[in-house]
Amino acid sequence: MKHFTGKVALLALSILSTSAYASHWSYQGEGAPEHWGELDDAYKTCQTGMNQSPIDIDSTVKAHFSPLQTHYSDGPVTLTNNGHTIQASEKADTRDSITLDKQSWTLQQFHFHAPSENTVHGKKYAMEMHLVHKNDKGELVVVAVMFDKGAANAELEKLWGVMPEQAEQNVSITENLDVNKLLPKNKTYWRFSGSLTTPPCSEGVTWVVLKKPLTLSAEQLAKFTHTMHHDNNRPVQSLHGRLVVE
Repeated sequence: MKHFTGKVALLALSILSTSAYASHWSYQGEGAPEHWGELDDAYKTCQTGMNQSPIDIDSTVKAHFSPLQTHYSDGPVTLTNNGHTIQASEKADTRDSITLDKQSWTLQQFHFHAPSENTVHGKKYAMEMHLVHKNDKGELVVVAVMFDKGAANAELEKLWGVMPEQAEQNVSITENLDVNKLLPKNKTYWRFSGSLTTPPCSEGVTWVVLKKPLTLSAEQLAKFTHTMHHDNNRPVQSLHGRLVVE
């Protein structure tokens, strides 16, 4: 599977976290996803890339790969409204990580999109969480968790209770949050090679989409969408012959 070099991946991760402050891309109007590739030369991959995310997960291929192992014990320390999403960031020396392909990948941050960006057989979920991980080479794995509308999510409420309402605001997360409770117990997954779903849309990202959704309440969903003021999901992209394995 194609990966980028550590230097490029670190740059992409930095841009993913801070691009709201430096660019005029958005989800609506002249800065909407269909125009991202035209906004800046650095964003050309959004238009020309052949391995873009998100995708519709429909036809899949059976494969034998190792189960996803999660090792989350610290939890995030900062919650940021960057104007594009709500993002929970880990401390620099966090122990939170996953094991995939016999490698360790450290959790950098996780954030949310509503409705979901990836779809399953054409279905959009109410919300999708992306947990962004990096290994010691700077390569990225994004673990995606889907949410249906249903029962309120108690762990999510720990973040929602302090959610910054204004763009470019951040707050400290003082309540102990267990990231494990933001993932389903059954961690079976689909896997494919893709990209960041925001500019610069860098490719070489390994995607792990968990099959089992969690729930959040209608009120929790409404608070997120009200804070964002609009949907914040990129439309699905063409597979261009890529395989989705499970």
